[in-house]
Parts: sequence; C-alpha cells; structure tokens
Amino acid sequence: MPVRSGSPSCQVARCKRGRGLLAIMSDRPRSAAASLTASRVTKSYAGQAALRDVSVDVQPGDCLALVGESGSGKTTLLRCFNRMVEPEAGRIQIDGNDVSTVDAVKLRRGIGYVPQDGGLIPHWTVQRNVELGLRLNEAKDMADGARAALDLVGLDPARFADRWPRDLSGGQRQRVAIARALAPRPSLLLLDEPFGALDAITRGDLQEVFGRLRREIAATCVLVTHDLQEAVRLADVIAVLRAGRVEQIDSVERVVAAPASEYVARLLDRAGVRSLQPTGR
Repeated sequence: MPVRSGSPSCQVARCKRGRGLLAIMSDRPRSAAASLTASRVTKSYAGQAALRDVSVDVQPGDCLALVGESGSGKTTLLRCFNRMVEPEAGRIQIDGNDVSTVDAVKLRRGIGYVPQDGGLIPHWTVQRNVELGLRLNEAKDMADGARAALDLVGLDPARFADRWPRDLSGGQRQRVAIARALAPRPSLLLLDEPFGALDAITRGDLQEVFGRLRREIAATCVLVTHDLQEAVRLADVIAVLRAGRVEQIDSVERVVAAPASEYVARLLDRAGVRSLQPTGR
C-alpha cells in the first residue's frame, strides 16, 4: 500500500512540550513483553460448549491471531485472558502467573484492550478517553502520556485532543481506542476484531498503523479476526478455531504452507491467502 505524505509513517511525532514521542514514552516504566499460555481451557454457555480444552502458547513479543467463523470461540478465549470471562476448567498464565490468583481489576489495568466498537466514553473528550488507563494506574504524566499515544497512532493532539468521540470518523475512533490501550505501555495487548467494522480503505490504513506500532512498541498481542488475510499480514502465529476447539496453531508460514486439516485448507482457499506474504513483522 502506498504511503501518503500525511500518513503516520511520515509524521515526526512531537508532544506539546517539544520532547520527542519516544523520549516521553520511555520516561514511564513498562514491563517486558509478556508470555501468555492457555492450558486446556473450557467454557460453556447455557449448556453449549464455547471452548473445549483449548491450549495456546504465545511467546513474548509475538502476535497471535485467533481466526475462525462466528461461534468458534475466538472472543470467548480472548476475554478469558483478562478475566472478563471466567473459564470453568483449565488455566491461563501470564509470565507464568495464574491469572485466577490475581485480582481481576488489577489484572485488567495491566492489560491493553481494544473492543470492536472502540468502547469510547461519549461524554469524555478524546484526551480524557486516552488518559483512562493512566488515571486508573495513577500515572504522574497523564496529559503527556495521552498526547504521546495519540501521536503514536497518527492523530495530532493539537487537532484531536479536545474533540468528542461523536465528532470523529469510525477510523479515528478506533485510533483513539488503540491509543487508550497503549498509553499505559502494557506488556500484553488484546484486540477484539478492532478493524472489522471499518470500510476497506480505513481498515487497510489501520492495519498499516498496527504493523508499525508492533515495531515501535514491544508488546505481546492477541488479535481476534474473522479475516484470514488480516491474520496473515499482521500476526506471527495463527490459531484456527472451530466449534470451540483449536483446529491448528502454528506460525503463519506453516499454516499457509501446510494446513493441518481439510477445514483449515478450505478457509485458506476461501480467503485466497495462499499467495500472500506476512507483512506485520
């Protein structure tokens, strides 16, 4: 995709006080990218299994894409990682620590989360929305941190910080949601179909932004998507889910070159991704 002169890739990010973006971001401590493991996780709703003995293992700094048709269990698994969903069996570990032993509120404050609809608070300005995680974590430099995060996703704070969510386009709202998730500098970032509701051009722009962010700020990522092309472009590892089970989990290259089942092969053929090359790394 051609890079426009006004795109985030061509911008030199500067914050209000004149310090560079990376200088401001590096002023605040952050943990190294987290490892993430799910071991035999099971969850049911009204007697219907949403997850059946699901196991995944994400190395620090990798991006795992959870792919599958509607009802395959992608979002349920994602929400088990930050305890928005409590599994009935199995174990979730972040950096070797069982999340069930950690206070759920404290856990979520340390994890970046981007829902499909952005989840912005409508009666808060853009800046206050982005400051949310910083406020919850009692950061001392909330204003600078929020403005740095806006710069990072390609939104000029001078133009956007004082706007309301209703005044933004769909793509701009999702950029704000990503900025809010990144502002506290989490070691783990969860994204639930963050680009799924956008038009093709805006979705392509935000995929480019996400690929750049992965290179600039190290974090382990889990991306839920129904779009295999998106998964191939952005992820390191793909887990294909079907009816609550993992059909295949492997590197992007291995999934594309050697589908483990006829079902995975059909999904790849239907998506037309056999000839695509990963670009997110």
